[in-house]
Amino acid sequence: MISNESLHSPACNRSNSQASIDSASMEDFWREIESIKENSMGGQEEQMPAEVKPVDEGELEAEWLQDVGLSTLISGDEEEDGKALLSTLTRTQAAAVKKRYNTYTQTMRKKNKQSVRDVRDIFGVSKSPSVLETIPDIPVHSNGSASPGRPVQNSVSDEDYLEKNIPPEAEELSFEVSYSEMVTDAPKRNKFKKSDFKKEDYVLTKFIVQKTRFGLTEAGDLSAEDMKKIRHLSLIELTAFFDAFGIPLKRNKTEKVKGRDNGIFGVSLTVLLDNDRKKDPGVKVPLVLQKFFEKVEESGLESEGIFRLSGCTAKVKQYREELDAKFNADKFKWDKMCHREAAVMLKAFFRELPTSLFPVEYIPAFITLMERGPHIKVQFQALHLMVMALPDANRDTAQALMTFFNKVIANESKNRMSIWNISTVMAPNLFFSRSKHSDYEELLLANTAAHIIRLMLKYQKILWKVPSFLITQVRRMNEATMLLKKQLPSVKKLLRRKTIEREVASPKISKVLQKSPSSRRMSDVPEGVIRVHAPLLSKVSMAIQLNSQTKAKDILAKFQYENSHGSSECIKIQNQRLYEIGGNIGQHCLDLDAYILDVYHVNPHAEWVIKPQSSF
Repeated sequence: MISNESLHSPACNRSNSQASIDSASMEDFWREIESIKENSMGGQEEQMPAEVKPVDEGELEAEWLQDVGLSTLISGDEEEDGKALLSTLTRTQAAAVKKRYNTYTQTMRKKNKQSVRDVRDIFGVSKSPSVLETIPDIPVHSNGSASPGRPVQNSVSDEDYLEKNIPPEAEELSFEVSYSEMVTDAPKRNKFKKSDFKKEDYVLTKFIVQKTRFGLTEAGDLSAEDMKKIRHLSLIELTAFFDAFGIPLKRNKTEKVKGRDNGIFGVSLTVLLDNDRKKDPGVKVPLVLQKFFEKVEESGLESEGIFRLSGCTAKVKQYREELDAKFNADKFKWDKMCHREAAVMLKAFFRELPTSLFPVEYIPAFITLMERGPHIKVQFQALHLMVMALPDANRDTAQALMTFFNKVIANESKNRMSIWNISTVMAPNLFFSRSKHSDYEELLLANTAAHIIRLMLKYQKILWKVPSFLITQVRRMNEATMLLKKQLPSVKKLLRRKTIEREVASPKISKVLQKSPSSRRMSDVPEGVIRVHAPLLSKVSMAIQLNSQTKAKDILAKFQYENSHGSSECIKIQNQRLYEIGGNIGQHCLDLDAYILDVYHVNPHAEWVIKPQSSF
């Protein structure tokens, strides 16, 4: 992966790369590279990417449009989700889509490959503006207002935050407003505010995410369908974010490699999970990886240099072969494997995935971002969007991995594995590239990959929380999709008008619209009262009168009181959470501190259910 000469390459000048550090501090990285080369995990041949013909910019943009859920712009097919997605875009997001689509159409026309349809034709409009063109050039915020300084119903002010008294050394993070909009609106001097890059962990800014009245949402708290929409929106937002800095976000198609169809090593995460779900339908992280975690946690958390050690090569080779042959049949004997071999095989597991756990093709954009020296907050926002854009299997596995590594780091005084040691050792395993690079490029990639892992470890508790502005867009997408599926007369015109009216409506009008009878829950349940169902408890249903202070945990407490006759019932309720299901959301596990009346106003047609929370 890295040439021998690069082992002694001088560190990059700090003025050229914010991610550069001195050579001595990368000693673990170079040692790991040498270990990979020398051992090659028992002589396994490295999978090389299939030869791919050069692709032009138009084809790359076509792939991008497909990846963000806008294949309808290419195929011309009638698809409600694509139309609904376009109707929810912010100004910067719409600009990013327009830019990619224009590049695609121009390239296709030059090649005369096909007659490229105008975006207006795709939506069946010939003389009126297209959906892309009707999106107003004003920032759209998660509370529905056209300006951050003009609050509307359910908007959040400083007084509404559930956490206060931010320490002077900490910085507040907001998930309420599109990151790309914030960067675009920020003065240039603040956009490129310098942030020194140093090895020491304590120099990383401490971030505090303030809870709004809607609480915070983990990636696993939403339905699979809604998380798919989150991924599409995140990739659009990530592209728009880098556009705001004038940085292209390009991908390299040669990185894709076909994995094995069976066994453990060299098998894609999706194939592994498909096999694992035959045993455990709810599993989100490959079972073999969970076993590696368990083996290290059993006896290796205090072992000095646990992830620097190479283990016994002969044993590792033997265990690899046995795992490939016996794991899926539950015949592998885990008691004979020690923590050292488990740590070695954990690294090999990630290094031999058909594609790296994290998108290495985005590393050049991160390098450029850090070269320009923006504050660590900007780096966090870019990384946050990248995590949200990951496929489910990658995102869930990455979260479990970072949780595990933080357990290792918690024992640093004994195992000598600091956050920086883990980052440098794991960088070549999690951000591997099969493409050839110069020594200088390899050093930049190594430093940046290690820094990204360091950020993931430092901010692991907040990186997997879904930005609320994306959840708001998902709600709007679902509403627009339902409207389109009703097949009402002139539904396309209604959708465009609804989009414009929502973004330009004054706060006073917005309040009236949100309080109108047509938006209220049409049922026998009075306004402000919800019926909560708990099918797994003795008390299976209860009507709850909401007030401005009713939280999700209050409703759970009511059910716990009503079902407190037996100890088994108490245990049941402790493992369950309140969900909003249906309406403008697929499924949403609510934060214990979420104010339910606020959620009710946003989604008056939801059903309310208490059930177990999903986990890894």
